[in-house]
Amino acid sequence: MNIIELKGARKVYRKSHLGRVKETVGVADVSLEVRQGEVFGLVGLNGAGKSTTIKLILGLQHPTRGTAEVFGRQMPDVEVLRRIGYLPEATTLSRYLTGREAVSFFAALSGIRPQERESAVTGILEHVGMLGAAQDRCSEYSKGMLQRISMAQALVHDPELLILDEPGSGLDPLAIKELRDLIGWLRSRGKTVFFSSHHISELEQVCDRIGVLSEGRVARLIDQKEWREGGQGLEEIFLSAVRRSERVGPMRFQP
Repeated sequence: MNIIELKGARKVYRKSHLGRVKETVGVADVSLEVRQGEVFGLVGLNGAGKSTTIKLILGLQHPTRGTAEVFGRQMPDVEVLRRIGYLPEATTLSRYLTGREAVSFFAALSGIRPQERESAVTGILEHVGMLGAAQDRCSEYSKGMLQRISMAQALVHDPELLILDEPGSGLDPLAIKELRDLIGWLRSRGKTVFFSSHHISELEQVCDRIGVLSEGRVARLIDQKEWREGGQGLEEIFLSAVRRSERVGPMRFQP
């Protein structure tokens, strides 16, 4: 069963200034499927369209052309969103709330009943290792601690699908290892995980399949067997599938 289906999805941003309309292509033509229970990674150079693709999946933006479906329903769909946990690249937690208050707020937004809310919040705070610091304000947290609280808010309602936008951004090596463990735990519970990342090694260790975005299109879909048994590492496969914008050339160093 496919959980996510993008079919010929195109997104064009239009900006008007002094009567002139400038168009920028976010994604040109993205088609991909994410299966139930798999960990799917999306990788690409800066500006390739990773964040735009995630926004189309979530229904935060409408495709200019093509479709974006989740659980068989076209996005945006409120009922589908209840089944999704989302971790944005940039956390936007109120600095005045404690970690527990922040997660409780998202638990309420997710529709968890008041009588079940406290146990759900306590349980997920324990899972992400933040129970001991839950009474501290978010303004006192490090980058890694904020990421943990953000992960807790994405998981507190026990969603079937997790969508993570650059979850390893700014994390230290130990935190990235713990993130991999968390993704493995989610897989073991039958969850579907879709995430974007710049870290090839991170994708290599946890993904079942990977989509390579280049110039707004899926340049290649790679199965785990290809980088584990095919003689080429994931980095080599990735580099052979992408190319930079014509305006940006490679770095050159003279000996």
